[in-house]
Amino acid sequence: MSFSAVTKELQGQLKSNLPQIMILLKKNPAMAYTRITEIGIGVGKKYNIQLLVNFPHENKIDEFDYYGKRDLSIIIDRQKKNFPIERQTIKEKAREIFGNAQIDDAYMYEGKEGVRVTFDGGRIDILPHSLHIWCMFDDKVSGYCDWLLSKVYDRDHSSATSS
Repeated sequence: MSFSAVTKELQGQLKSNLPQIMILLKKNPAMAYTRITEIGIGVGKKYNIQLLVNFPHENKIDEFDYYGKRDLSIIIDRQKKNFPIERQTIKEKAREIFGNAQIDDAYMYEGKEGVRVTFDGGRIDILPHSLHIWCMFDDKVSGYCDWLLSKVYDRDHSSATSS
Protein backbone atom coordinates (compact mmCIF):
# COMPACT_ATOMS: atom_id res chain seq x y z
CA MET A 1 0.00 0.00 0.00
CA SER A 2 1.20 3.46 -0.81
CA PHE A 3 -0.14 6.82 0.26
CA SER A 4 -0.56 7.70 -3.41
CA ALA A 5 -2.69 4.60 -4.06
CA VAL A 6 -4.85 5.15 -0.98
CA THR A 7 -5.49 8.82 -1.75
CA LYS A 8 -6.20 8.09 -5.42
CA GLU A 9 -8.81 5.51 -4.41
CA LEU A 10 -10.27 7.86 -1.79
CA GLN A 11 -10.51 10.69 -4.31
CA GLY A 12 -12.27 8.39 -6.79
CA GLN A 13 -14.81 7.23 -4.21
CA LEU A 14 -15.50 10.78 -3.03
CA LYS A 15 -15.90 11.99 -6.61
CA SER A 16 -18.32 9.20 -7.50
CA ASN A 17 -20.40 10.06 -4.41
CA LEU A 18 -20.21 13.82 -4.92
CA PRO A 19 -23.77 14.32 -6.23
CA GLN A 20 -25.18 12.66 -3.08
CA ILE A 21 -22.77 14.61 -0.85
CA MET A 22 -23.77 17.92 -2.46
CA ILE A 23 -27.47 17.21 -1.86
CA LEU A 24 -26.74 16.26 1.75
CA LEU A 25 -24.71 19.45 2.24
CA LYS A 26 -27.70 21.56 1.24
CA LYS A 27 -30.11 19.64 3.47
CA ASN A 28 -27.93 18.74 6.44
CA PRO A 29 -24.15 19.42 6.51
CA ALA A 30 -23.69 16.99 9.42
CA MET A 31 -25.11 14.17 7.30
CA ALA A 32 -22.79 15.13 4.44
CA TYR A 33 -19.80 14.98 6.79
CA THR A 34 -21.01 11.60 8.06
CA ARG A 35 -21.19 10.31 4.47
CA ILE A 36 -17.67 11.60 3.69
CA THR A 37 -16.42 9.91 6.88
CA GLU A 38 -18.10 6.63 5.89
CA ILE A 39 -16.41 6.74 2.48
CA GLY A 40 -13.00 7.32 4.10
CA ILE A 41 -13.55 4.48 6.55
CA GLY A 42 -14.61 2.17 3.70
CA VAL A 43 -11.49 2.90 1.68
CA GLY A 44 -9.30 2.57 4.79
CA LYS A 45 -10.73 -0.88 5.62
CA LYS A 46 -9.31 -2.23 2.38
CA TYR A 47 -5.84 -1.31 3.64
CA ASN A 48 -6.39 -2.21 7.29
CA ILE A 49 -6.16 1.44 8.38
CA GLN A 50 -8.56 4.13 9.57
CA LEU A 51 -8.79 6.91 7.02
CA LEU A 52 -10.34 10.18 8.18
CA VAL A 53 -11.08 13.11 5.89
CA ASN A 54 -10.71 16.27 7.97
CA PHE A 55 -12.20 19.74 7.52
CA PRO A 56 -10.18 21.83 9.98
CA HIS A 57 -11.65 25.18 8.94
CA GLU A 58 -15.21 26.33 8.49
CA ASN A 59 -16.53 26.08 4.93
CA LYS A 60 -13.75 23.74 3.71
CA ILE A 61 -16.43 21.09 3.33
CA ASP A 62 -17.84 23.22 0.50
CA GLU A 63 -14.58 22.96 -1.50
CA PHE A 64 -15.49 19.79 -3.40
CA ASP A 65 -12.47 19.86 -5.73
CA TYR A 66 -10.17 19.25 -2.76
CA TYR A 67 -11.92 16.24 -1.22
CA GLY A 68 -9.29 13.59 -0.52
CA LYS A 69 -6.51 15.92 -1.68
CA ARG A 70 -5.72 17.59 1.65
CA ASP A 71 -6.25 17.33 5.42
CA LEU A 72 -6.22 13.59 6.02
CA SER A 73 -5.57 11.41 9.05
CA ILE A 74 -4.36 7.83 8.73
CA ILE A 75 -4.53 5.75 11.90
CA ILE A 76 -2.42 2.63 11.57
CA ASP A 77 -2.02 1.07 15.04
CA ARG A 78 -3.28 2.91 18.12
CA GLN A 79 -1.11 0.75 20.41
CA LYS A 80 2.25 1.96 19.07
CA LYS A 81 4.13 4.56 21.12
CA ASN A 82 7.52 4.41 19.43
CA PHE A 83 8.77 4.42 15.87
CA PRO A 84 10.31 1.21 14.47
CA ILE A 85 13.19 3.30 13.04
CA GLU A 86 15.21 6.14 14.53
CA ARG A 87 13.23 9.36 14.85
CA GLN A 88 16.29 11.16 13.45
CA THR A 89 15.92 9.21 10.18
CA ILE A 90 12.32 10.45 9.82
CA LYS A 91 13.52 14.02 10.39
CA GLU A 92 16.42 13.66 7.94
CA LYS A 93 14.09 12.39 5.21
CA ALA A 94 11.78 15.36 5.84
CA ARG A 95 14.75 17.75 5.54
CA GLU A 96 15.83 16.02 2.30
CA ILE A 97 12.36 16.44 0.75
CA PHE A 98 11.16 19.75 2.22
CA GLY A 99 14.45 21.62 2.53
CA ASN A 100 14.03 24.52 4.92
CA ALA A 101 10.92 23.19 6.64
CA GLN A 102 10.75 23.42 10.42
CA ILE A 103 11.19 19.90 11.76
CA ASP A 104 10.62 19.31 15.45
CA ASP A 105 10.13 16.53 17.94
CA ALA A 106 6.47 16.60 18.96
CA TYR A 107 4.05 14.85 21.30
CA MET A 108 6.99 13.69 23.41
CA TYR A 109 5.28 12.70 26.66
CA GLU A 110 4.39 9.54 28.59
CA GLY A 111 7.04 7.56 26.72
CA LYS A 112 5.61 8.51 23.33
CA GLU A 113 7.40 10.14 20.43
CA GLY A 114 6.49 12.07 17.33
CA VAL A 115 7.70 14.46 14.66
CA ARG A 116 6.10 17.62 13.29
CA VAL A 117 7.13 18.93 9.88
CA THR A 118 5.95 22.49 9.23
CA PHE A 119 6.42 24.18 5.85
CA ASP A 120 4.82 26.81 3.66
CA GLY A 121 1.31 25.58 3.05
CA GLY A 122 0.86 23.26 6.00
CA ARG A 123 2.26 20.60 8.25
CA ILE A 124 2.55 16.86 8.73
CA ASP A 125 2.29 15.28 12.18
CA ILE A 126 3.99 11.89 12.34
CA LEU A 127 3.23 9.65 15.30
CA PRO A 128 4.09 5.98 15.75
CA HIS A 129 0.41 5.06 15.48
CA SER A 130 -0.83 7.64 12.97
CA LEU A 131 -0.07 10.17 10.29
CA HIS A 132 -1.87 13.51 9.99
CA ILE A 133 -1.42 15.59 6.85
CA TRP A 134 -2.67 19.19 7.18
CA CYS A 135 -2.03 20.53 3.66
CA MET A 136 -2.56 19.87 -0.03
CA PHE A 137 -1.00 16.65 -1.30
CA ASP A 138 1.57 17.81 -3.83
CA ASP A 139 4.37 15.60 -5.17
CA LYS A 140 6.66 16.32 -2.19
CA VAL A 141 3.97 15.57 0.39
CA SER A 142 2.85 12.41 -1.40
CA GLY A 143 6.43 11.23 -1.86
CA TYR A 144 7.23 11.74 1.82
CA CYS A 145 4.02 10.02 2.92
CA ASP A 146 4.74 7.10 0.57
CA TRP A 147 8.17 6.81 2.23
CA LEU A 148 6.63 6.99 5.70
CA LEU A 149 4.09 4.24 4.97
CA SER A 150 6.86 2.06 3.60
CA LYS A 151 9.60 2.68 6.18
CA VAL A 152 7.84 3.80 9.35
CA TYR A 153 4.51 2.02 9.14
CA ASP A 154 5.69 -0.97 7.05
CA ARG A 155 2.58 -0.89 4.90
CA ASP A 156 4.18 -1.66 1.53
CA HIS A 157 4.14 -5.35 2.33
CA SER A 158 0.60 -5.47 3.67
CA SER A 159 -1.83 -6.75 1.11
CA ALA A 160 -5.11 -4.97 0.66
CA THR A 161 -8.06 -7.07 1.65
CA SER A 162 -10.81 -7.58 -0.85
CA SER A 163 -14.08 -5.86 -0.18
